[in-house]
Amino acid sequence: MINEKREFPITLKLFAIYQEVIGQAELRIQVIPGTTVGQVCDQLSQRYPALAPWRSQTRFGLNLNFVPADTPLSAEDEVVFIPPVSGG
Repeated sequence: MINEKREFPITLKLFAIYQEVIGQAELRIQVIPGTTVGQVCDQLSQRYPALAPWRSQTRFGLNLNFVPADTPLSAEDEVVFIPPVSGG
């Protein structure tokens, strides 16, 4: 039987604390069908525990639009995690 859960690529654009902790401005990762934006953020928070405190404050962008955490991903999507920012 053919594996129907074939992974597909997405791009993560990283800013602020996400870029600082991970050390890159962009990541290309593989996800399975049904994966949501929030699940990707949760996976990053597990891999990089310093990001966990920011999870509840992060907004999500998908292909230049704000989306809720439960938005499913498609191949070649561009995801942005937008933590709170401050400045003067």
